[in-house]
Amino acid sequence: MIALYFHIPYCLRKCRYCDFCSVTVDETANRYCDALARELSLRAEQYPMERTATVFFGGGTPTVLPSDALCRVLDQANRYFPFEKNAEISIECNPKTASQKELADLRRGGFNRLSIGLQSTSDRLLKRIGRVHSYNDFLQTFSFAHESGFGNINVDLMHGLPGQTAEDYLSSIENVIALSPEHISAYSLILEEDTPLFDDVANGIEKLPEEDAVADMQDAGIDLLESNGYRRYEVSNFAKAGYECQHNLTYWNNAPYLGFGAAAHSSMSENGKWYRFSNQASIQAYLRKVDHGKVPEAERILINTFEQMFETIMLGLRKTEGISYESFQKRFGCDVREIYPEAIDKNRRNGLWDERNPEFLRLNRRGMDLLNSVLCDFQERNYWDLLRP
Repeated sequence: MIALYFHIPYCLRKCRYCDFCSVTVDETANRYCDALARELSLRAEQYPMERTATVFFGGGTPTVLPSDALCRVLDQANRYFPFEKNAEISIECNPKTASQKELADLRRGGFNRLSIGLQSTSDRLLKRIGRVHSYNDFLQTFSFAHESGFGNINVDLMHGLPGQTAEDYLSSIENVIALSPEHISAYSLILEEDTPLFDDVANGIEKLPEEDAVADMQDAGIDLLESNGYRRYEVSNFAKAGYECQHNLTYWNNAPYLGFGAAAHSSMSENGKWYRFSNQASIQAYLRKVDHGKVPEAERILINTFEQMFETIMLGLRKTEGISYESFQKRFGCDVREIYPEAIDKNRRNGLWDERNPEFLRLNRRGMDLLNSVLCDFQERNYWDLLRP
């Protein structure tokens, strides 16, 4: 069983903090969905008989493309990689890019989960980070989504924005909770180089909240979400019971997935070996490859056993559930406690493990706050000798 990801690299306008592979809608958009369908046929030759548990259309902003074109791609995906009966099929949406008719078309076409990129309910802050929508645009889109039959909706929120206070952030959470979506992603702004916001901060035009203030926002936000029935199941993700994002759990469980489209990444097992590969990042280069009947790969890397182990740790500890000792043993034929005894013992002494469930290696709330430091401990020792015959 695999997950499928489709990257739609088009937006009405690129946000000031965004470094993803995305461009303002141009003439290539008319050819792009046809190229995705051709790539599906090429990948199906490589991976015949694979079935699909989850599908995710991300971006960019997928809903800047016509709903009928997106539904055709979904139909082709089901043809080449048949969907399980209750497959989770998600699509991202910007509040400025989806009419009621288009959302209804998407729902009828098979999409059953909608992820709306709100980020803040403050129009002042939305403008500051370059979003093209207003809070009222979001409210209208949310209403359209419900009227169209979407019963599984995620809303994205951000903290650490320039000029944002704790009151701003908590107000956004309260406003969204009042709408009762099934899922809320609440994550911190990451300032990326080569973005307009990075340049503005570097030049003193914009100022971000202090690190301690951002941490306080996060803590207060977690408390507010959990007290209102949204369980934290990953560092930045909260859900009502039964509405955890199954597609993202594929990533955090280090399970196989195939990515389609420009700059899309994949992670697959082939003949007992694990590979990670990526597509051409240039949209033009991606289209040329597919038009000539070639798989549009730009890079392919063999992931050795130790790297797989560490990635399983790195991704799995993001989950509040943590890593199942049994699952690790089944996948790698060894006990995680025997592979990483020093790292586990050190962080036990530091009081960072939640040891109430003896079947899982998992961090407590303080440990999750210090996740990057914990992961460094798992990288310290050289385990190459474990890989030798």
